[in-house]
Amino acid sequence: MRTTNTYFIPALLLFFCVSLFVSCKNRSGVSPKTGVAYNDPYNGGLQINRKVKEGPGPGLIVIEGGTFVMGGSLNEDITYAHDNLRRRVTVASFYMDETEVSNADWLEYLHWLNQNFPDDKELYYNALPDTLVWRHPLSYNEPYVDLYLRHPAYQDYPVVGVTWEQANDYCIWRTDRVNEHILRQKGALVDYRTLAESQGRPAEPFNTDIYLNGQYRGEGIDGEKMPQDNTPGTEDGARRPVRMEDGVLKQPYRLPTEAEWEYAALGLVGNTEYGNIESSKIYPWDGLGLRSAKRRTQGLMMANFKPTSGDNMGVAGYLNDGGDITVSVTSYLPNDYGLYNMAGNVNEWVRDVYRQLSFEDFQDFNPFRGNVYMDKQLEDSETGVIAKDKYGRPIRIPAKAPRKQTWEELQAATATPDSTGATFDYDVRGYADETNNELYGVTTLVNDKSRVYKGGSWNDRAYWLNPATRRFMQQDESDAMTGFRCAMTLVGSPEINIKSKPSFPANRTRAQGDRKILGIF
Repeated sequence: MRTTNTYFIPALLLFFCVSLFVSCKNRSGVSPKTGVAYNDPYNGGLQINRKVKEGPGPGLIVIEGGTFVMGGSLNEDITYAHDNLRRRVTVASFYMDETEVSNADWLEYLHWLNQNFPDDKELYYNALPDTLVWRHPLSYNEPYVDLYLRHPAYQDYPVVGVTWEQANDYCIWRTDRVNEHILRQKGALVDYRTLAESQGRPAEPFNTDIYLNGQYRGEGIDGEKMPQDNTPGTEDGARRPVRMEDGVLKQPYRLPTEAEWEYAALGLVGNTEYGNIESSKIYPWDGLGLRSAKRRTQGLMMANFKPTSGDNMGVAGYLNDGGDITVSVTSYLPNDYGLYNMAGNVNEWVRDVYRQLSFEDFQDFNPFRGNVYMDKQLEDSETGVIAKDKYGRPIRIPAKAPRKQTWEELQAATATPDSTGATFDYDVRGYADETNNELYGVTTLVNDKSRVYKGGSWNDRAYWLNPATRRFMQQDESDAMTGFRCAMTLVGSPEINIKSKPSFPANRTRAQGDRKILGIF
């Protein structure tokens, strides 16, 4: 009997392990609902990718979301604006730029525009920052007009003089360049060397939406390592473009929402234990002061700002913050999320339209004020071909319906693409709070083009370093104190710091696998 048990137990374990292996293999290669195999060219060719390698795009840091009191870090409303009333909200996990966008980053953008559209002087001119923001009638700032953007001494300083509109254009451009680079590196598009030797630049610039719609293909475009096409009826060895389902391409870069920016700036993840916030913050760092309390850096300023009138950098021989204007985007210590200069240096644009009472109006999950619903215009609704502008980007038109249209409605809408419809308000950024045209310019400067900026700058007092403070400027205006950084939506599980909390074994295994896939561990 003892001998039987000795052999029986290992055999049972072996059977269990084999069964588990087969089960896991089946789960990854077979539909759990129909039993039909994925990625089989003989049964329809449905391709499901179970080995997703999703992660942050270049320059981004993952921000685990959660609940926090928006406006709660402000202890005194010294402006009596009453525009940052406390409200508990939830922010979904997302990615955010480690640093502000620098002059070198912007010069890369300008260089690409000049290379790909050498004859379009208007496009290049419109992308130029307004360097005249440095001019002031009673200050000699004229050298910055010519030197700040282009001199290599300032290459790692934050770009300024950019409008909210220009910042959004940069996000769109960055999305396409990152995805194009991914595809060329993987061989789904021809590599840079082949491209350069053949024609120097693409006949039509790459656009993510156009590519995903199958409209960016052909000789001189398709790479040798495109994914295999398992569609029935295709020739052996047929290839296809990368799809969103493959998990290769990145989500769009964009400006962060006001709630995302404030949440990331506070960095409460460093003050949390077992789901409780142990201590609150006034600034992106701990404590009530503006100077470092650590022994080795005691007394050093924690940010680049203007402590008092007439003091932009301190006394010669021992400058207090090391900056007369802006400083490098990696100056000072990062906050608990690893983000640099979330207070001081430059103010930063966010996506939201400014309204004094936004805190009362917006939702408590992913709060945002500024939705203008736009759809990609179809050139042919039967084939789904997207209409393109002269830069190879989708033409976007106002949304015609709040929900998916019927096939008949879609055909009718395509027949009259300029019609906005009469029953759906696609522009809801004011949330039923219309601009008072009679009072605008008389008692108020707030309208639907007023955008929020936050964070304080090199020329601001300490009050504006608090993440809860908010100001606004027209989306087509700029100044020498405002720049920006980009964000990106995180897909999949919101949990990042799973090792710091207990969880059920099955969930922990699944979550750890997800996080490894994301490249976080």
